Amino acid sequence: MSHYKKELVQLQCALVRTQQALIASGTRTILVLEGRDGAGKDGSIKRITEHLSPRNTRVVALPKPSDREQSQWYFQRYVAHLPTAGEFVIFNRSWYNRAGVETVMDFATPSQQAEFLRDAPDFERMLIESGIVMIKLWLDISKKEQADRLTARRTDPLKTLKVSDLDAVAQKKWKAYSAARDTMLERTHNSIAPWLCVRADHKKPARLAIIRHLLQRVAPTEVVAAIDPPDPNILFPYTPEAAADGRLAR
Repeated sequence: MSHYKKELVQLQCALVRTQQALIASGTRTILVLEGRDGAGKDGSIKRITEHLSPRNTRVVALPKPSDREQSQWYFQRYVAHLPTAGEFVIFNRSWYNRAGVETVMDFATPSQQAEFLRDAPDFERMLIESGIVMIKLWLDISKKEQADRLTARRTDPLKTLKVSDLDAVAQKKWKAYSAARDTMLERTHNSIAPWLCVRADHKKPARLAIIRHLLQRVAPTEVVAAIDPPDPNILFPYTPEAAADGRLAR
C-alpha cells in the first residue's frame, strides 16, 4: 500500500468516527467547495464521502436554474438543500456561481453581482448563527494544470460526463476568472465564514489537506488529537496578499 493510500485510509477512518459523533450530536455541517474548472472538486468529494453514511451525507451540484427559479430570491433554491440534524452537505459549487461563472460569462447583470457580494456574507452569517457549521474551500490550480486536465477530459472516455460547454472558454477567460476569484474572496471572506485556499495542482496532497482541515473543524477532540493538521503550504487561510505573492495562480 502506498504512503498516500495509508494516509487516506487513516483519514477516512477518522471521518467515519467523526460522522458518528456528528449524527449523535445532531450537528448540521456544510462544506462549500469552489474552484476553477478542473480544480479537483469531484475527486476530493469522492474521497471524503467514500465510506460515509449515504443517509446522512448529501452532495449538492445544482443545474442551471429553471425559469421559475430565476424569478425567485437568488439564495432560495440553495436553502432547500441545507442540512437537517446530523446531516453533512457538500455543495459542489454553490451560491458562489454568481460570483464566478455567472460574472465571467455575463449570465448575471452587474447589479445582480453587486447585490450578491453584498448579501452573501449576511446569508452565511444567518446560517452560522442558526447553528450550522460551514467550511468554505477554494481549490486553486495553475493555467497549465487546468489545460492538461481539460485535455484529459476530452480524450478519456471515462471522463466524458465531466465535459462541459464552459470548458472551451475556461482558458480563454483565465484572467477574467482570476479577477472574479479575487473579488469574490476579498468581498466574502470574514471572521465568521472565512475562506481557506487549497493549492491543488497536485491532487493527492490537496485531497489529504482538505480532509485534514475538515477533521480539524468538526471532529471530536480525541480524533483531532491523532491527526496532523494540513500542510500550510497546501492549505492556508485567504488573505488579500495571497493573490499577489504567488500562492494563488495568476
